[in-house]
Amino acid sequence: MSNILIIYSSVHGQTRKICEYLKQQLETVGNTVTASSIDDVPDLAVFDKIILGASIRNGKHSPSVYQFISNNRAILDQKVTSFFSVNLVARKPAKNTVETNPYTKAFLDKTDWRPTLLKVVAGNLDYQGYGAMDRNIIRFIMWITKGPTDANTKIEYTDWDKLETYAQEFHAL
Repeated sequence: MSNILIIYSSVHGQTRKICEYLKQQLETVGNTVTASSIDDVPDLAVFDKIILGASIRNGKHSPSVYQFISNNRAILDQKVTSFFSVNLVARKPAKNTVETNPYTKAFLDKTDWRPTLLKVVAGNLDYQGYGAMDRNIIRFIMWITKGPTDANTKIEYTDWDKLETYAQEFHAL
């Protein structure tokens, strides 16, 4: 079995929740798994495999994601790795693959790091959980993309069965 590190960059907590689910799935099949915020990452050298999950905020992955990759590129290239992007656009069937998701495309354009496995994960929409500015920005984006705009909307688009399959794929690497 493997010693796996799962790193998350999360704004409202859904990416962290997804990482905790992946941790549980990978531990169930005998792996040792550590989940850590991108702001407090342990020594990468002690891990066999690394997963990096990052959410979208205001149309972009956090600069800390790119900084982490840049700072750790040499060791990432020596490991089995995965990257997944969490975003609301992935709620749409035509935008939920690596090839069709605009945020994953932008990620690949911005970095030359190529993880072993790439995934796109639909996030969570909870207007009441956002501050006023984020709520208005997200409502505007949802209006443009023909999504729900009611200020009381709370929908979890994350497909947990798809994440279970992702964990199985990563375990098999």
